[in-house]
Order: sequence, then C-alpha cells, then structure tokens
Amino acid sequence: MSGAGAMQLSVGRDRTVSVTVRRSARAQRLILRLDQTGKVTLVLPPGVREAEAQAFLKAHTGWLESRLAKVPEKLAFAPGASVPYRGVEHRICHRNTGEGRGRRGVVWLEAAADGPELHIAGPEEHLPRRLTDWLKAEARRDLAARSRLYAARLGRQIGRVTVRDTRSRWGSCSSNGDLSFCWRLILAPDFVIDYVVAHEAAHLVEMNHSVRFWRLVDQLEVDRQRAQRWLKAHGPRLHRYG
Repeated sequence: MSGAGAMQLSVGRDRTVSVTVRRSARAQRLILRLDQTGKVTLVLPPGVREAEAQAFLKAHTGWLESRLAKVPEKLAFAPGASVPYRGVEHRICHRNTGEGRGRRGVVWLEAAADGPELHIAGPEEHLPRRLTDWLKAEARRDLAARSRLYAARLGRQIGRVTVRDTRSRWGSCSSNGDLSFCWRLILAPDFVIDYVVAHEAAHLVEMNHSVRFWRLVDQLEVDRQRAQRWLKAHGPRLHRYG
C-alpha cells in the first residue's frame, strides 16, 4: 500500500463504499475523513500496514455509516428532475434537436403554469453535459460581473475570474487579484452569491479575516449573516446536483 490506493468497506446491510487510501509523511495517526459529497478517505502515517488500516476501518464502520446517512443523495440532471437555478427550483425539460432553433443556444428558460423550466435541446444522452456546461457559463458570466462591481466599489481591479467544481471552499482570491469560485454558486439565491463575491473582493484589500476585512465586507452592503447561515444549512446540498 505504498502511495495511494483504495479499499472496499461494507457499510450496513447492502452498501459497499470505496475508501481512498493515501499515505502522508506528516500524518501522526490514522485519520478517516468523509467530505460533503460522500467521498471517504483514509490517511495513513508512514509505516502503517494494510492489516492495521483494515482493522481501523472496521472499528469505525458505525461512525462512517451514521455520517453517510446524512450525505445528500445525488440528483442527476435528467428530464423531469428539478434544479435550483439562482435559488429557484426549475424543472428540467428535454427538447428534440431543432426545437431550440431561434432560442439562445441549446439551453433556455421558459415560464410555465406550474413553475419555471430549463429546456435543453438535442440528443437526450447529451442533456447532463449540456446543462452542466450552460450552468458553468452562467456562473462565470455572473460571478465576473459581480466581482468587477464589488472590486470597483473598493477601488480595486480584479485579474482573471475562473469557475471550478471546488468542494472545500466557495471562492478564493490570489495575491495577484485572480478570483476563483465554485460554479455551483449559480444554484444559490442571489443574496448568497453577492456575499461570496463580496467576501473575495474584500480580499483584494485585506488578505486575511481581520476586523478590518469584515468591515470591508459589510461596507459592500451584503446580507452577510443571512448568507452565512444559508451556506451552513444548505451549501452542502448544492453538491448533490449533476
């Protein structure tokens, strides 16, 4: 088990999970981690044998089972499913090739009696990828515009704005002014998006979380506490889509 590997662990009656195993020269003890998407990782210090790692996993099966039960179930992008675009539930509708002609690309929004809809044209097997690509493009456009707005209010300029599928953070700011965001923010309500962008824009001035930093965020007049509560309660669920 040198380097990285994987183990299979039976959890509950009919469930088997894959555990990513990696060694770390800095680890002082065995560590079992579960992220918000359900990925399980076992970190091993140098010298730990496979038998010891397996025994550790078995001893913590109950712990893992209870926490896996709290991980939101994945929801695939499929016709009839729902996705919270900008915090509002939209039903996903498939349209055949040609039905989107005259629309803005192969994905567009429509209003319906029972709520808003997201229409995706083309072969159905391409629907998940096309919707994901469209959501990422919408996120990139929206987040870049908001970043420029908040940076200007602080008398700063931004570098590049990129979107990724990050798991550990919603946004980041580099020392040269480049901003990066999780594209899944486009699934959150506007007040949440505003807060995350304002947070990263404030790092253009203060690369820390000091009192001065939080004053800058509040200066941008975002609903900070409400957004923080929303992200804590609902943020992990955004990773269930797609």
